[in-house]
Amino acid sequence: MKSKLTALAFTAVVVAGTAATAIPASAAPAQAEPTRCHTADLKAGFATGDDARPEMEQTEKQTQAYIWFTNQSKRTCTLSGFAGVDMIGAQETDGTWSLARSSKKPEKMILEQGDTVDFSITLLPVAKSTPQKEKFVPANFLVTPPNETEHFTLKWPFGGQILKQDGATHPATYINPVGR
Repeated sequence: MKSKLTALAFTAVVVAGTAATAIPASAAPAQAEPTRCHTADLKAGFATGDDARPEMEQTEKQTQAYIWFTNQSKRTCTLSGFAGVDMIGAQETDGTWSLARSSKKPEKMILEQGDTVDFSITLLPVAKSTPQKEKFVPANFLVTPPNETEHFTLKWPFGGQILKQDGATHPATYINPVGR
């Protein structure tokens, strides 16, 4: 009896497998949702094109810098939320500044292999004549993808200095969610 059931089960699997290949893609069962991107799945860098460069030479208003993530894995993955961003200063008195988050709502971003998404950092540049204790001179950024613990170290390519507000409740320098 056991061999008849085994043969029947084997036949059912073969028939089911054959039938599945005949179903059009539109009628096929939905694939599993992609899982989140991990640091090892990604590359990161500053957007440096002319239209993406922050205006660090002006000191009258805020400006934006953009950091991108590219999915370099062989799978589709998602990013949602805020990256962690710690600025490391060039001056001995700067130390490390963990940037605050904006109030913007994050959206889930789906990245297929090779897709890129970015996020902006809003900055408030200050003049070179600003007293040293009031300015932060960026040197490196430690950028951690959302929901990850490993970071990328990115060298700050734009020069300039930012109004030092690392202890402020509502600083004028902050990060926006991925995709915004």
